[in-house]
Amino acid sequence: MNYIPNIILKEQMLKEIGVKNIDELFSDIPEKIRIKKLNLPDGKTEMQVRKEVTDILRKNKKILSFLGCGVYSQYVPSAVKAVTGRSEFYTSYTPYQPEVSQGMLQAL
Repeated sequence: MNYIPNIILKEQMLKEIGVKNIDELFSDIPEKIRIKKLNLPDGKTEMQVRKEVTDILRKNKKILSFLGCGVYSQYVPSAVKAVTGRSEFYTSYTPYQPEVSQGMLQAL
């Protein structure tokens, strides 16, 4: 279902429930307890938001961090991830004979 506002769909929905406009839809709610219009600025484009956030981020100070004490990104071969990701390397579970014969531990 598409949730992007659409005037035609909005009019069809209002007609279906038998009201002429949104105000009539909420007419049973007393005026004094209805939510007033929010004082929100106009929407911005993605480019405007990106520029605004970038400008804020530029105010950050770049400082030297000693966290990690010289441990930097290292090249890890893909085989290491594949091997260490296998459950037999990090669990004490030992399958019984039928599971082994089905090929679960054939790599070991």
